[in-house]
Amino acid sequence: MKNGEGRRLNKQAGEDDEEEEDDLEGGLEAWERRYAEDRSWEALQEDESGLLQPIDNSAIYHAQYRRRLRALSLASTAASRIQKGLIRFLYVVIDLSRAASEMDFKPSRMVVVAKHVEAFIREFFDQNPLSQIGLAIIKDGVAQCLTDLGGSPESHIKALMGKLSCSGDSSLQNGLDLVHGFLNQIPTYGHREVLILYSALSTCDPGDIMETIQKCKKSKLRCSVIGLAAEMFICKHLCQETGGTYSVALDESHFKELILEHAPPPPAIAEFAISNLIKMGFPQRAAEGSISICSCHKEAKVGVGYTCPRCKARVCELPTECRICGLQLVSSPHLARSYHHLFPIAPFNEVPSSRLNNSHGRSPSTCFGCQQSLLNLGNKPGLSVACPKCKKYFCLECDIYIHESLHNCPGCESYRPLTPVAASGE
Repeated sequence: MKNGEGRRLNKQAGEDDEEEEDDLEGGLEAWERRYAEDRSWEALQEDESGLLQPIDNSAIYHAQYRRRLRALSLASTAASRIQKGLIRFLYVVIDLSRAASEMDFKPSRMVVVAKHVEAFIREFFDQNPLSQIGLAIIKDGVAQCLTDLGGSPESHIKALMGKLSCSGDSSLQNGLDLVHGFLNQIPTYGHREVLILYSALSTCDPGDIMETIQKCKKSKLRCSVIGLAAEMFICKHLCQETGGTYSVALDESHFKELILEHAPPPPAIAEFAISNLIKMGFPQRAAEGSISICSCHKEAKVGVGYTCPRCKARVCELPTECRICGLQLVSSPHLARSYHHLFPIAPFNEVPSSRLNNSHGRSPSTCFGCQQSLLNLGNKPGLSVACPKCKKYFCLECDIYIHESLHNCPGCESYRPLTPVAASGE
């Protein structure tokens, strides 16, 4: 009798718990609860011109805050003359095991990773024009090389989008062995890096992975890992031994921030920061209509590519290494764009809104960059920044554009001090 009463009470308690859960979920169906937290269409509003814009801009301000912290760290390291790896050879290892098909990232981890890897490749070549990227995947317990090291973002993206399928287990050791074989042949002036995007919670390895980690450390490979599930000891140990960084993504926006943090060149490891002179060639673009055999693909091509100044061989893209004579081939714009990492622009200072709203002050009320009003911007009215050198005022959008894309202050570049030309004429 007592057992029957106990079962009845437990059943009643279970029904009460289910009713409480239904009340907390607002009586939504299962398919509605799946998208309850992703109702992005409700977070929109119309501006004065009738365009839609998000109501909550916390993600934008948070991204700007992280960028400002990175800018502050760059400014502090520039004073101590920390060497940067301007010529980088990076292999991106993507985990495409069955764990990448999980749908905690909408629509799946694989789709989210592929989308942001594409954006990362373009951003990487924009900030590192002298560097090269290679792609590798891990699936079915085996590591496969998608693309060799090269400087063409389109070829990497095309190869990645053609191999998007998940199956089998993940093997971290096989992935490290694969990229170690490629990066170990890189010249000493190149900085060898590995970025692993890991979705699984385990690794199925054929041998001792600790020996592989020590082999990567001895070969001066800087290994970084971004996890999509939870923290793993072996990934953290790998990053600590090789001088890389390890982080776990909380959501898609956080994953985007983490992967883009690897686009700027990191400081070189102290014991490996050796200055070297590098021979470089500046090839000429091939004439229109000329026919020659490309040394990269061993094919005859018409009017495309560049000619090596040493051996006159034809290559398709820059930067690259000549397949015939081994000369590093770059273009002068690539070389010039690499210097902004050595001399980063100073971070701008935040301007309190009270100074902008003060009608008696001399502070301008428009952005010096885009000429838009600095008053009543979004959800934080009057939030703006000022250059510490030229004292010009900028909005947040121009601040991000100046530090992440332009790398020059328009106010400082437009300022021309008066020179004693008239005095010399007299």
